[in-house]
Amino acid sequence: MLDRLDLLVIGECVADIVRLPGAADQIHPGGSPANVAYGLARLGHGATLLTQLGPDDNGRLIRDHLTGAGVEIRTDGATEPTPSAAVTLDDGGQAAYTFEITWTLDAVSLDRAPHHVHTGSIATVMEPGAATVLAAVESLRTSATVSYDPNVRPGLMGDHDAAVRKVECCVALSDLVKASDEDLRWLYPGQEPEQVAERWRATGPAVVLVTRGGDGALAVIPDGQVTVAALPTDVVDTVGAGDAFMSGTLHALASHGLLGADGRERLRALDRDTATDVLRHAAASAAVTVARAGANPPDEAELKEALARG
Repeated sequence: MLDRLDLLVIGECVADIVRLPGAADQIHPGGSPANVAYGLARLGHGATLLTQLGPDDNGRLIRDHLTGAGVEIRTDGATEPTPSAAVTLDDGGQAAYTFEITWTLDAVSLDRAPHHVHTGSIATVMEPGAATVLAAVESLRTSATVSYDPNVRPGLMGDHDAAVRKVECCVALSDLVKASDEDLRWLYPGQEPEQVAERWRATGPAVVLVTRGGDGALAVIPDGQVTVAALPTDVVDTVGAGDAFMSGTLHALASHGLLGADGRERLRALDRDTATDVLRHAAASAAVTVARAGANPPDEAELKEALARG
């Protein structure tokens, strides 16, 4: 297990208000970066989340949820209301979001350099906080590997061309990028996600991962593309599935010694067998999550059980 503060996640927390026909609203702790930090802690890692939380009921709910799993929270002391998202689910459990969010993150000093930094989602595109996130990643990447998930939310991305430029800037700063095929189709209409992933990898990242829902996932590595199938499961909802995929990915990379500045060159030489193992861990993590309500990723025992079933 990596030491505490070795895994730093920077990004938003969001209270997901899940609305189902004929049922009372259910509030779940969420936010893509927060979900990744939670998933890493559930898998036994020391995870720190740099974020904003309001002094309200939703903020207290999220703080208790994260710290209960072992996540250390660092904030900039902002007092804006905790962001929220109304989540509606279709008959297949697919989630659609309507947000009420501000993101004004100021710089926060850390007492120890992290081994790895993960960021993405709203935190990397919504100003003024996005500029703080970008500056933090730029300053930390000399001593840490970096992962990034754009986690596109079209209603919050602003001008399309400007959003693409911000995403591409984050991609170029990263060692590992994960995106869904839906993300890539929104960013680059008419282009095949696999081709976009290949182009992204040529701009800097060692590895680009693409999730394809029920069609599994692929990794673009120096030796080409590696694919895995999705694990068969009964889907309750897809809330947090991509975030569980991300935490499962980082967990597997850590176990292979591929995170941190000292692992960067090994990550750039990632072989097909290791990439397949990483994808299997990620897919199993996502499968556990979609089989139950909300962003509820597996602990290490549940992940091992899912891998054995798969």
